[in-house]
Amino acid sequence: MMNFPGLATLAAVVVIGGGLAAVPGATFAQDTAAPETAPEAAQEAVTIADMSMGSPDAPVTIIEYGSFTCPHCASFHANQLQSLQADYIDTGKVQFIFREVYFDRFGLWASMVARCGGEMRFFGISDVLYDTQADWIAGGQDPALIADNLRRIGIGAGLEADQVDACMRDEATARALVAWFEENARTDGIEATPTLIIDGVKYSNMAYSEMQPIIDAALAD
Repeated sequence: MMNFPGLATLAAVVVIGGGLAAVPGATFAQDTAAPETAPEAAQEAVTIADMSMGSPDAPVTIIEYGSFTCPHCASFHANQLQSLQADYIDTGKVQFIFREVYFDRFGLWASMVARCGGEMRFFGISDVLYDTQADWIAGGQDPALIADNLRRIGIGAGLEADQVDACMRDEATARALVAWFEENARTDGIEATPTLIIDGVKYSNMAYSEMQPIIDAALAD
C-alpha cells in the first residue's frame, strides 16, 4: 500500500514539447517553473468524467482509488479486479468506477494517456499500464524516458501519435485532473491506494475472499 502524500506536496507536471511545465498547487524539486502566462486554452474549464465498467443501474457501486505508479494497485488489477469483473461487473450486479490518485507526475501522465482514447479505450490502456508498470517506470526519475515509454503505450493501444502527443501536452486537462483528484481525495478521505468504497463505505485493500461477503451483503440489502 502506498501512503498518500499531502496535497500541497503533490508533484503534478504535464509534458509540453521537449520541456516540462508545473501545475499550480504542487511542488517538486526537479520541476521547471510554470510559464508566466498560461495559454488561453489552458485556462478553459475542463470537466473530468469518472471512468466506469458495468451497468449504471447496478444495485451496488464500487469505487477504486488507485495510482498507475502503485505496485499494490497493479496487483489488485491483475487479481481481485479480474474476479470482481467476472462475478459481479459483467453480471450486472456491480458498477465499478476507477478514480486516479496522483502520487507523482508520472502517474498523472499515465492517466492522461489512458484517458486519451476516451472511456472506450480507458480500461484497456489501464490494463497495459498496470501489466507493464515495472517496464515503463524503469527509467526511474528520468522524465523524458518515462514520457516516451507512455507515448509508446498509447500508440501501441491504437491511438495516433499526434493524438497521444496532444493529450500529453494538454495543460488544461492536466490542471483539471489534479483539481478533480484533490477534491475526490478530500471528499472521500483517501490516504492510500488502493482504497475501495463499496456501497458508500470505505475499505483498505483486501483479498477477493474478504471482498465477496461485503459485496454480497450489500446486494442483499
